[in-house]
Amino acid sequence: MFYGKFERINVGDVMYEFDTIIVEDEAGGYVAFVPVLPGCHTQGDSLQELLENVKEAIELYLETMTEEEKKELLRQRVVGIQKVKALA
Repeated sequence: MFYGKFERINVGDVMYEFDTIIVEDEAGGYVAFVPVLPGCHTQGDSLQELLENVKEAIELYLETMTEEEKKELLRQRVVGIQKVKALA
């Protein structure tokens, strides 16, 4: 699993930076999740394709939001990832 800052993207005149979680897909390739943007996820066969796809997914997600919604939502930050054991 990869975890880190995603490249900065330009939406209009405002630059945003998002934490992105990338995991290997069981069927091959990769899946990316953007925790502060609920439902914003995508996939790609290679890491390069995935990064292009997640950038596009973020831009499309932001296009649906008002400026007030962006301010509210973007105050959230990922502070870490923790493995938690649980019995099934």
